[in-house]
Amino acid sequence: MNDYDIMIEEIKTVYDFNFKNQTALIRVDFNVPINKYQKIIDDTRIISSIPTINKIISEKGKIVLISHFGRPKGIPSETYSLKFLVNFLSKKLKVPVNFHESCVGKTVIRKINELKTGEILLLENLRFYKEEEKEDEGFAYELSKLGDIYVNDAFGVVHRFHSSITILPKFFGKKKCIGILMKKEIQFLNKFLYGKGKKPITVLLGGSKISSKIEIIENIINFADYLLVGGGMSYPFIKIKGGMIGDSIIEKNQIIEKTLRRIFDKYHNKINVIHLPKDVIIADSFKNEANKKIANIHSIPEGWMGLDIGPCSIKNFEKIIKKSKTILWNGPVGVFEFPNFSLGTKSMAKVIANATEKGSFSLVGGGDSIASLKMEKCEKKISYLSTGGGAMLDSLKNKILPGIKAMKQ
Repeated sequence: MNDYDIMIEEIKTVYDFNFKNQTALIRVDFNVPINKYQKIIDDTRIISSIPTINKIISEKGKIVLISHFGRPKGIPSETYSLKFLVNFLSKKLKVPVNFHESCVGKTVIRKINELKTGEILLLENLRFYKEEEKEDEGFAYELSKLGDIYVNDAFGVVHRFHSSITILPKFFGKKKCIGILMKKEIQFLNKFLYGKGKKPITVLLGGSKISSKIEIIENIINFADYLLVGGGMSYPFIKIKGGMIGDSIIEKNQIIEKTLRRIFDKYHNKINVIHLPKDVIIADSFKNEANKKIANIHSIPEGWMGLDIGPCSIKNFEKIIKKSKTILWNGPVGVFEFPNFSLGTKSMAKVIANATEKGSFSLVGGGDSIASLKMEKCEKKISYLSTGGGAMLDSLKNKILPGIKAMKQ
């Protein structure tokens, strides 16, 4: 058993407590995407937190929910208020959810003292307080007055050094634990951290930014059988190999280029693990209606940019995924929000879902990847949908996340 596993074993879960007549202060992640009418576009994070809430309610506990929403930068505003969640939560939980427009102070404590067993109080956006993002001891201490037991079920922000994530737990001593969602996230990600999954292990990485995934590549290359790289992430690889990438959008960063060269030099004996697209769908402008054609990824003409993987690349990636027993996916392989450049990403969603139905284990994280699964109506066919894109990526860098470390007894 490694150090990470030992630490996880020492962390208590909600199953280690009986919440009868106890007030649970639950840090959730209700930072969900909404449209201009404040209708929730993707409720995955909220639905995933319900088992923890229901467990505490069933034991006749009281619940105080704290979360952030958006980036209000310490300034209260209606745009970022959590009030829009009240009706949605009440319907989903089949319990009336109360709301209070503050997070700390005497009126909040009075409201909590008025709660009856089985009742829920949702507090206003934590990020209306600038102290939340500054690991502020005083703010964390005030929050600690709001409950008897601290529960962290906010995997989506467990990689952040924020007051409610890293400082607040220490004020609860041994009366702190992780929720059911957090427990699942840790368990499933653990399958990948040390190559514990059934082989062959395949990791598909997409998206536009390679800077956030270089450390992941360096970790994964040690145990993955196949590392499939698509989307904007693929073009820096092609560039350092001497290919012509036209006007394809890449992060212009000399450090990235140097690091990629180092990866190629250091892992030259494992470089066949990395599979890049062979062909791409190129466009003459960044819009759905642009003129498009298929091109070899190494010879994209000037004035054209790669916006999706091409048919040969789709077939190659599908072939590898079909024979894989453990699959992780983060990031689209094209500009999938443009229907004309979405085929590659949709194809990945379908082939991973099909492989899962045939017995493979699959874990998908990141808002865009999950959105593409939902577009193809195959999100329920995946073994596990991770609620934390950034936290998932940081885990894959072989890092012990600060919010998990803070839960150690």
